[in-house]
Amino acid sequence: MLPVDHETFRLNPCFFNTMKTPINAFKQALQTTTPQIGLWLSLTHLDTTEIAGLAGFDWLVLDGEHAPYDLQHLKAALQVLAAYPQSHPVARVPVGENALIKQYLDLGVTNLLVPMVDTPEQAGQLVQACRYPQADGQGGVRGLAGARASRWGYFEDYFSAANEQVCLLVQAETLQAMHNLDAIAATPGVDGVFIGPADLSAAMGHIGQFDHPAVKAAIEDGIARILKAGKAPGVLATDEALARHYLACGARFVAVGLDAQLLTRSSRDLAVRFKSAAAPATRQGGSY
Repeated sequence: MLPVDHETFRLNPCFFNTMKTPINAFKQALQTTTPQIGLWLSLTHLDTTEIAGLAGFDWLVLDGEHAPYDLQHLKAALQVLAAYPQSHPVARVPVGENALIKQYLDLGVTNLLVPMVDTPEQAGQLVQACRYPQADGQGGVRGLAGARASRWGYFEDYFSAANEQVCLLVQAETLQAMHNLDAIAATPGVDGVFIGPADLSAAMGHIGQFDHPAVKAAIEDGIARILKAGKAPGVLATDEALARHYLACGARFVAVGLDAQLLTRSSRDLAVRFKSAAAPATRQGGSY
């Protein structure tokens, strides 16, 4: 943003009302072949959020399904990440429910990840929940409010621009979803389909075995089908070799780590290295 002429602002307090709704660069990137590399955030602490924002990832998941991201945590995280526009926040709702989606969007979420989408009908309902009604009847059911999403009204075109800028990502992570994957991916208004390897592995009878040949084959097939529908495939893979494999298969947005897992592994490994090297000799006899 250009420097503000404070004298101009003093004489014309409506100066800032000319601000336009920003283009969603992450949504645009998903339409290219450039892979977007992400990190999963679940710890909710704002210092962790800022460190992740500084790290250089293309996208950061704020996980409201399996982590304690409530609306206040989410708003604060969005405000922190606004200083690091190269890292795009993607907020995962706990469930694809219209009222909750409305609250997320009103907070300023532009990239929404919805878990457990099993049918194209569900996907279509989510598209409707993300969109304002339009005069041509092609809009949705999102209610209007002058909330943070429009920067309290400073984005004067927000109500007409928001439908095009919100990015909707749906998760396919059950056998039913994989069966319906072609139709889910083809749903107008769905920008990408994220294959959830954890729940999918459980549904296939290989719980937690993310590198099981059958699970890998299902994800590879899913990536190909999503690409065929003209949408962006995504996946979580914290094993580097597996992540690179899915990228080679054509995955467009791949989360390659989790904040809690990185801290757990790094702190444990550091302790083990030093504790093993400096293990005291076993005391013989007596005690304090």
